[in-house]
Amino acid sequence: MPAKKPTSAGEVVQIKIDSNLRYEQALKDLEKLIADMESGKLSLEETLLAYQRGAALLKHCQAVLTQVEQQVRVFEA
Repeated sequence: MPAKKPTSAGEVVQIKIDSNLRYEQALKDLEKLIADMESGKLSLEETLLAYQRGAALLKHCQAVLTQVEQQVRVFEA
């Protein structure tokens, strides 16, 4: 994973998602993270980082969908 590992149990790592990341790629990355987490092969720290990246990817996907919905509304008006 591109993010650094937390140095202490309470440290929060900010995950940045490239705003130009295509929706399809973000969704694919999210699906892989879920599969990795469900496999049970990740350490606790890796699972936490995967969860944080997944949350950031989900937020990105939701933002892209919202933008597309707004564009569709403009076309329908």
